[in-house]
Amino acid sequence: MHPANDQNESNGPDYMTTIGDRVRAIRARRGMARKELSSQSDISERYLAQIEGGKANISIMLLQRLAAAMGVPVQDILPQQEQQVLPPPLRDLLERLSPAQLDEAYQLLVRHFDMNKGQHCGVALIGLRGGGKSRLGQMLGERLNVPYIRLNGLIEQLAGMDIGEIMALGGQPAYRRFEREALEYVIEQHPLSVVEAGGSLVSEAETFQRLLNRFHTVWIKASPEEHMQRVIDQGDTRPMQGHTHAMDDLKRILVERDADYRRADAVLDTSHRSVEDSFAELLSLTRPYLTGPTAVNQ
Repeated sequence: MHPANDQNESNGPDYMTTIGDRVRAIRARRGMARKELSSQSDISERYLAQIEGGKANISIMLLQRLAAAMGVPVQDILPQQEQQVLPPPLRDLLERLSPAQLDEAYQLLVRHFDMNKGQHCGVALIGLRGGGKSRLGQMLGERLNVPYIRLNGLIEQLAGMDIGEIMALGGQPAYRRFEREALEYVIEQHPLSVVEAGGSLVSEAETFQRLLNRFHTVWIKASPEEHMQRVIDQGDTRPMQGHTHAMDDLKRILVERDADYRRADAVLDTSHRSVEDSFAELLSLTRPYLTGPTAVNQ
């Protein structure tokens, strides 16, 4: 047997495991159920489970179909050789910081070096469904007399069809295209507004950066249990139907999106709090960005 083949076989399991981990992580960040990814990629759920478990010898053709279904380049799925880009002193310093200190360091660097940061034209609420974005966003818009815009609703208006139809006809690429168009429409037509972004918008790097540049962003978060219970209390039992691992998937989504959500300008945790208490804090966090300096003290 050729030596190269020996090397490929010995590295195969680790390579497949890494691919599986990447597929599962990207799917979580996109908020896609395995059933949805199966439908969009035309790959069976059983085989997808094998891929995500690192037990499938997947072909490049199937990798391309998976990547297209999730709306990412195929390179995002493939393991990549890590390259050292940080100077040793900076790397050593960062390695000594706690997660909280790393987050603080990141925010300081962004504020100091981000030359693309534009003037905020309103407030954007990000986070998973069930955190309280809709209720709090509507209250904020009404209190300060500014438009409240649910981005998914605007996407459906621009597309002339509901989200399910968009996904069925064009998959993730079509949805992301309409999502960016909707965001640009808000920026152009409603320079001072409260925008509720879809939970998975953060997984589209350019669109999310655009949102961060133009809006004062607030991550509306809650515990996984409260996220799930609030969705069910709203009458939507879909998260639990035919899906015994719904809570595990929800926790995975939160883990995979945590770094993105933490890029928000502020964080509001609504866990175990009344709507009134959460709204009071949100009003304090956002009022200067919706009323202007002359109205802050009113």
